[in-house]
Amino acid sequence: MSDVEKNEGEKKKARPKKTSIPRTPIPEQDARERARNFEEVALGYERDHALIEASRCLMCKKPKCVAGCPVGIDIPAFIQALVDDDPAAAISILKEKTSFPAVCGRVCPQEEQCEKVCILGKKHEPVAIGRLERYAADWEAGQGEVTMPEIAEKKGKKVGVVGSGPAGLTCAGELAKMGYDVVIYEALHKPGGVLVYGIPEFRLPKSIVQRECEYVESLGVEIKLDYVIGRTMTVDDMLENGHLAVFIANGAGLPAFMNIPGENLNGVYSANEFLTRANLMKAYRFPEYDTPIKTGRNVAVIGGGNVAMDAARTALRMGANVHLVYRRSMDELPARREEVHHAEEEGIDFHLLTNPTQILGDDEGWVRELEIIHMELGEPDESGRRRPVPIEGSESRIPVDAVIMAIGTKANPLLTKSTKGLELNKWGLIVADENTLATSKKGVFAGGDIVTGAATVILAMGAGKIAARSIDRYIQGQPLLTPEEEEEIRAEAEKLREKAAAK
Repeated sequence: MSDVEKNEGEKKKARPKKTSIPRTPIPEQDARERARNFEEVALGYERDHALIEASRCLMCKKPKCVAGCPVGIDIPAFIQALVDDDPAAAISILKEKTSFPAVCGRVCPQEEQCEKVCILGKKHEPVAIGRLERYAADWEAGQGEVTMPEIAEKKGKKVGVVGSGPAGLTCAGELAKMGYDVVIYEALHKPGGVLVYGIPEFRLPKSIVQRECEYVESLGVEIKLDYVIGRTMTVDDMLENGHLAVFIANGAGLPAFMNIPGENLNGVYSANEFLTRANLMKAYRFPEYDTPIKTGRNVAVIGGGNVAMDAARTALRMGANVHLVYRRSMDELPARREEVHHAEEEGIDFHLLTNPTQILGDDEGWVRELEIIHMELGEPDESGRRRPVPIEGSESRIPVDAVIMAIGTKANPLLTKSTKGLELNKWGLIVADENTLATSKKGVFAGGDIVTGAATVILAMGAGKIAARSIDRYIQGQPLLTPEEEEEIRAEAEKLREKAAAK
């Protein structure tokens, strides 16, 4: 054995086993400090953190994490680039599949997607894929230079996209890279959709959303603001005025309410209104910005999802004592564990196994109390979670000055009612082929929350990529699915049928 081989062997022995390296925690603001400001909670990895965490990746020959990613990022490849201390290569690999790594690295539920199927995670903690993605994106931002993909020669063909949320931005960016002239029509006065109006500053700084929107524009996409499709112009108008295809990605932003007594009192908000005022209109900086929010000293937030956590933590930062009311137990809480943990650390008061029965007000019509009833868990319902059952005679009241309803959203009918020949389901969502996103209307495709109902940012991005592929094939007169893709879909469906039969 040569001296070189001997030295290499000794170095290898000295290296710790990947399975013995613990998952690298991400630096965060102290809970007491961050509860009083809107600065980002998670501070991100430094170089040393990223190198250690990247070194934990097993570099599997058949990486399940790639299949777990809705946009198919080559996760082992970008992590290997970080192991090699080459973040420029890492961001280049990421941008082959995603236009928004800084966003996804912050808000996507990796624990339910790529990290959930990480092989290392079977016996140990999974690789922190999302944190590494954020590190690479933040490194690029710090350099002041943006990695630009290859853009095809202009085709001279126009496509319209409704909505500038993650689905719309992704679809537009992909089509622009293919050489299409793409116009996004956005109803609000700023682009970004739910990224800008729905997610608080302390989870996703709006400067990052602006940067990602500017990146899409740099690909050649035009974004028209204050443009309400269904009123300013219809989908039919778009098809008649030069758009060869349309992708509808306007989300599902119509708030849902419980229909209990007192919901019409002053001080009752939908989570959509509350978060839009805070995030888009910067109400937390009133009177510097001219949109106010009245919360008072005590606020109740109804719901247990990520939107409820966002609303509760926003109200807390505006100086309120916050009561989060959820009808099931902590085990059934649908919000991300990380968000629940942060909310608990910051002092949110969780009222679990409770449900509102009415909201009571004063003589001037303002909220003063929330009546709740205590619940117990019964048999599982269609969601698989145990059904909450009211305990008779267990009502109590919480003194509150505002109530925020965060129990979900529905499809806004403004666009769909003005579009002829567009099939909807019983919830008012657009019916689209799950593999192509084609709708019942020729030349019209749809994806994101307007098809699935409220879902994640990365799933919306995945829909945008599928729509771009389908629109390209539609305009070129090709089948929306190749024979190979159809065979793959049939094989996957057969596997699912076999699994169901085995159960």
